[in-house]
Amino acid sequence: MIVENCSYLRDPRVRKQAKALKESGYQVSIISPGSDKLLWGELINGVGVYQFPGIQFSHGSFGYFLEYAYATLVIAAITLYVLVARGFDVVHVANPPDCLVLVTAVYRLIGKRIIFDQHDLSPELYVSKFPRPKRLVLRLLFLLERLSYKLADHTIVTNESYRDIAISRGVQSESKVTVVRNGPEMEHLEERDTDIELRRRSRHLIAFAGTTGYQDGLEYLCRALRSLRFDLGREDFLCIVLGDGDALADVKSLAEGLRIDDKIWFAGWVSNPDMYFRYLSSADICVAPEPSNSYNDRSTFVKVMDYMAVGKPIVAFDLPGTRLSAGSAALYVCPNNEREFGLKLAQLMDDAGLRGAMGEAGRRRIETQFAWQYSIPDLLAVYGVVDSEAIVQTLRHRLIPKVQR
Repeated sequence: MIVENCSYLRDPRVRKQAKALKESGYQVSIISPGSDKLLWGELINGVGVYQFPGIQFSHGSFGYFLEYAYATLVIAAITLYVLVARGFDVVHVANPPDCLVLVTAVYRLIGKRIIFDQHDLSPELYVSKFPRPKRLVLRLLFLLERLSYKLADHTIVTNESYRDIAISRGVQSESKVTVVRNGPEMEHLEERDTDIELRRRSRHLIAFAGTTGYQDGLEYLCRALRSLRFDLGREDFLCIVLGDGDALADVKSLAEGLRIDDKIWFAGWVSNPDMYFRYLSSADICVAPEPSNSYNDRSTFVKVMDYMAVGKPIVAFDLPGTRLSAGSAALYVCPNNEREFGLKLAQLMDDAGLRGAMGEAGRRRIETQFAWQYSIPDLLAVYGVVDSEAIVQTLRHRLIPKVQR
């Protein structure tokens, strides 16, 4: 399994997939960034983890090009080492970036099975990050995406919108595309104690969790909090931001410029799951401020599932994926309307009964529909199909020479 844009230990989807495969009898090796030095096959819960130092260059298209070029070369070298040291039959590669298809193409040529796990729509993600996208870069991203689909024996996607794109834009047959949704593990649904010290900091706690990238809407959240404070006159709140990313420094500067920096606590990335869910459990309201655009409108956000798992009400812009996931667990705001977002926050702050009812509705949706346990059979079914196709391919190669003779 290969992941480039996040450390294995910080990527809940890849961790859960690796755990499910390991428990089903597969030998699993993971290649990802995430350490200051090379880690050659450290066993973590029975999974062989190979980590390399991640390097981030200056932001911008050229900076991303350098990062991805470096990562692709390092990953290519490590996969060769893993092939010799442990061996593998399947390369399960997660995007972004789609340039990792250059690595998988080599192994396809020598008979390895390829599973393309499409976490993101790279062309749409690029457009959402850069206000003036370069046409050449965009065309290259579409090309790499098409190659990723074409070389894959099977494609895994996170929701139906991504599946539709794989079938239409990727020209994939319906039988070769499977939705494996994200979802929290059942153990995270246990009742958790709140963080007493955090609760003492304000009467109402608002929480954001996840990556703080330019597509994640932290600037919209900041302006909504400014409206909550200065337009509605509310001082009885504190917003906690659990996460980091390439936009974090700009978000902090924006919060200072809007005079709400004392109303936001940037806690950073919380890698300990118990502490992460403890913080979320301490919140009164959780937020999903991703704005409407070609990327977010098709995506499903892990944070929304986590909020629901701990029984918290959500304020979110009204995006298709968010509404499908959260249902009645969220109050929906006209997309990109920051003032209305602030009004919805105030509404929930003043209505404990509504908060409780929404939180309970969200928790029930996780318990009955969206917990990770409901996605494991879909993941294993993909591997079952790929294994069967590999057996058929092997038999065909063995039988054809005999028939010819």
